[in-house]
Amino acid sequence: MRLAYYITDRQSCSLPILQQIQRAIEASVDLIQIREKDLATRPLLELASRALELAKGSRSSILINDRVDIALAGGLAGVQLGHHSVGTGPVRKRLGGVSLKIGASVHSLNEYLLAAAEGASFVTLGPIFATPSKSGYGPPLGLELLTTVCHCASIPVFALGGINLENYRSCLAAGAAGIAAIRLFQTPETLEKVVRGTHDFLPDC
Repeated sequence: MRLAYYITDRQSCSLPILQQIQRAIEASVDLIQIREKDLATRPLLELASRALELAKGSRSSILINDRVDIALAGGLAGVQLGHHSVGTGPVRKRLGGVSLKIGASVHSLNEYLLAAAEGASFVTLGPIFATPSKSGYGPPLGLELLTTVCHCASIPVFALGGINLENYRSCLAAGAAGIAAIRLFQTPETLEKVVRGTHDFLPDC
């Protein structure tokens, strides 16, 4: 089974963000990353804690962007490290024996190999397709590179960037462990359809 990874963005969401998180949980999204970089520590911790409460008893795990301190204080499942964040290795060393999922954002095969060697639990690789939010990372990586990385992967690889209803299956067919997205999981018309299609995906034999 492949996994669905929702990344929050309350600025572009048509619903209050906790209501959208509740919808994602009810749709059986596997991972939910609280990615609200403009929030101060206290409201960010409160949002993460409320999301965690909503997720109790569900299949959804709550992660947070960059903030290892909040992940630990709030008892979250993990943290997603951005491209310009502290590296996976130092974070893993700081955690010691604490069990915390660490996701790393990577944009090349070499970055993937480094993240895996340093103890990342999984990576998001992107942008796979063109998307305005990832234009600063250069041209789209494409399905060929996604396939290459997935075929040598020792940890799960989530496809990220420009993923939509028409192309998400091609990412899964390339070997991705799942898909990560904002808009795809914040749009009522695609949320349940894509989660169900991701969970039920079977590669052609």
